[in-house]
Amino acid sequence: MNTSRERSQQQRPKIWTRDFVLICLTNMFLFMGFQMTLPTLPLLVEDLGGSDQLIGFVIGIFTLSALVLRPIAGHALESRGRGIVYMIGLFIFVISVGSYAFIGSIFFLFAMRIVQGVGWGMSTTASGTIATDLIPPSRRGEGMGYFGLSGNLALAFGPSLGLFLAGTTTFKVLFLACGALGLMAFILSTQIHYKKVEKQEERATTVGLDIFEKTALKPAILMFFITATFGGIASFLPLYAQQKHIEGIEFYFFIYALFLLISRLFAGKIYDKRGHLYIYLPGAALITAAMILLSWLPSTTVMLVAAALYGLGFGSVQPALQAWSVEKAAPNRKGMANATLFSFFDLGVGVGAMIFGQLAGWFGYGSIYIAAAGSVAFSMIVYLFFFMSDRKATQKSA
Repeated sequence: MNTSRERSQQQRPKIWTRDFVLICLTNMFLFMGFQMTLPTLPLLVEDLGGSDQLIGFVIGIFTLSALVLRPIAGHALESRGRGIVYMIGLFIFVISVGSYAFIGSIFFLFAMRIVQGVGWGMSTTASGTIATDLIPPSRRGEGMGYFGLSGNLALAFGPSLGLFLAGTTTFKVLFLACGALGLMAFILSTQIHYKKVEKQEERATTVGLDIFEKTALKPAILMFFITATFGGIASFLPLYAQQKHIEGIEFYFFIYALFLLISRLFAGKIYDKRGHLYIYLPGAALITAAMILLSWLPSTTVMLVAAALYGLGFGSVQPALQAWSVEKAAPNRKGMANATLFSFFDLGVGVGAMIFGQLAGWFGYGSIYIAAAGSVAFSMIVYLFFFMSDRKATQKSA
């Protein structure tokens, strides 16, 4: 009995290799430095005299600059190698985030947000591709869920730590700490053994027009509608809670991260066994419910319930979409598949933040979350259209 169990475990492909542990730790430090800035940058903009609309543009310009870089990073991952792209991206991230400690004007903040977007676009496109390289294909959904945990652990403590430092020290100390965490990620990244570049004869094609991987478009489009909600939470929830005199905003991010962690324990395995149908619709429904609760927001309890629902929903949907995006991509197109997915991720956050900044100025913060709920509900309709189209295509080819 024990012998057969040991044999089956030996035959099962291993996820937790040395390099996979290192990429998870590197990702955790990178995301910790990033997550600490999410709820605190709006406070910095406000301190510099900026409006809600400016907050939206500060968030949006970062994601849009990352969006421009992702296709370039995707090509570089296949032509130049994983390591060089990852480490350059991490270095740029460290310099840009650390510079926030010395910012005295919104113009300079805008400029450095663009630079940070470049570093973020390169490093996160590379990290997802590196993780994909290291995870056995038969356990990709499960492995990407574990990889996502590294970012979720950062999310559990990053926003709360950022808000704590912003409230007890200075912005200078806060952003120097963020830069130091990015530096830790850079140091760890030098110890990873990266997949070697495979020379491709077809590389002389029109690279300039090759800005996405078509096999990843469907999950990427869905990701756009989901991450639009993220712009509303990251940019405006601290200000919204403050306006409604609701305490405990730092616990929102902790509860959100906790339920994200819980979702990782089962969502990836369900994806591997049953496919995205059993993940996407339930997860999107939970996110929609969370947005509706935030649009209401009568108390701290409701806010924390919304955090739990959002954590379960987003924690299930995001790794499933990432696994789906690389599932049918050719081996030499995994980098572009990740770049495509995260380009739409950035586009959703950026467009969402800019639109929500306008909505907040016109109709108040509550309108942000009504619009966000509509975005996710619409994505469910789009998903059903994709699912039925794929089903008909399969039946015709059978």
